[in-house]
Amino acid sequence: MHASLSLKQTPGKRLGLIQIHMAVFLFGFAGLLGKSIDAGPAVITFGRTFFAALALLCGLTATGKRLSPGTRKEPAILCFSGLLLAMHWYAFFQSIQVSSVAIGLLTFSTFPIFVTFMEPYLFGEKLETFDVAISLLVGVGLVLIVPAFDFSNKVTQGVVWGVLSGFLFAALSLLNRKLVGKCPSLTVTFYQLSFATLFNLPVVLISGVLPSPRDFMLLLVLGTICTASAHSLFNAGLVHIKAQLAGITTGLEPVYGIIFSFALTGEKPEPRTIIGGLIILGAVFLPILRLRHPSVRRE
Repeated sequence: MHASLSLKQTPGKRLGLIQIHMAVFLFGFAGLLGKSIDAGPAVITFGRTFFAALALLCGLTATGKRLSPGTRKEPAILCFSGLLLAMHWYAFFQSIQVSSVAIGLLTFSTFPIFVTFMEPYLFGEKLETFDVAISLLVGVGLVLIVPAFDFSNKVTQGVVWGVLSGFLFAALSLLNRKLVGKCPSLTVTFYQLSFATLFNLPVVLISGVLPSPRDFMLLLVLGTICTASAHSLFNAGLVHIKAQLAGITTGLEPVYGIIFSFALTGEKPEPRTIIGGLIILGAVFLPILRLRHPSVRRE
């Protein structure tokens, strides 16, 4: 048996897996909260980023972690990445609100496919035929999810917003790649959340919408528990396990979200949504499994 297939786990790796699963568990729960909050996507995004940034600021200050954004070039990059984060979450919550938690989470899960095509162009890397085939498979999954190619259809709207959310997150992920090594990951997250809050503030002020006490508490949970705490757990888990294994675990986010939604609200995905979602998730998992076990490439 190959060493990579060994079931042995050190205490550190076991802890890391628990931390990653808890983080993904919380990320998945965020979709349900977004559906439950009676406010527009701009207000939800603002509340999430504001409370998350505040929680991370308290945590970084209390632990004496670095708050400096790095060299003079980093603040501009962080500012732009904050804009991408704000637009990503706006599109994500809009997708969930006009359709369902399942649609929003499954279509957002297409982001690795955008990374596949954007990364070679931005970093001068080779695009492989296998990656193109996987992207076509994702396209099949999306076609199955879309009930009709009519933008007046709510599910179709949800798919479009969800895919846009995935594209924006892919762009954000690639931008974060440029920041790796220049600034601690939680510090990067703090500044991105802070800039995202600033970008959303004018929209919220213009709308004049104030959340109810109930929605305020849900936004507090969304920002502190499902965002700041989840990011902290995810980063802590990466200390003990490989990024590839963390990536596979992250693919469970739609699964957790759909289970939460069904258990707590009774929202049941349509059969075609389930089939299309399984195809998308399978296509997203295949490249990661291929990296872990190179021998399967020619089988």
